[in-house]
Amino acid sequence: MRQFLRHPTEMPVELVPRKGRRLPLQRLHNISLGGVACNSARAFRRGTAIELCIPMLGEQARFSGTVAWCRKQVDDYMIGIAFTDAENLFRARMVEQICLIEQYRKQREEALGHALPPEAVAQEWIALHAADFAPV
Repeated sequence: MRQFLRHPTEMPVELVPRKGRRLPLQRLHNISLGGVACNSARAFRRGTAIELCIPMLGEQARFSGTVAWCRKQVDDYMIGIAFTDAENLFRARMVEQICLIEQYRKQREEALGHALPPEAVAQEWIALHAADFAPV
């Protein structure tokens, strides 16, 4: 089963539908690459071609994918975005690691009450979570 990394809610994303593109549901069912799960104020149909953007990280943090699933929650929707090529998957997984390390750094600093060296926090996070990011 494909793994969808949970994007941290502290780093908002924008989901932009790519017009005129839809992946056939049969092909979508067979996608073997992973993806990202994120919150959205609106629902998207399964198979919709979409671009995931993380504005806080600049223009380089844009990834093309396909809506693999959409689940209604209390206040919004949880959207699963599958990356249909290895390059987008690799780039997105690297960006997700950066987002999760930043989230971890903020949590540790809040708990300790002082700033921590980013490199040390990154190494600590990698030691704890690197296995979750093994090659797909």
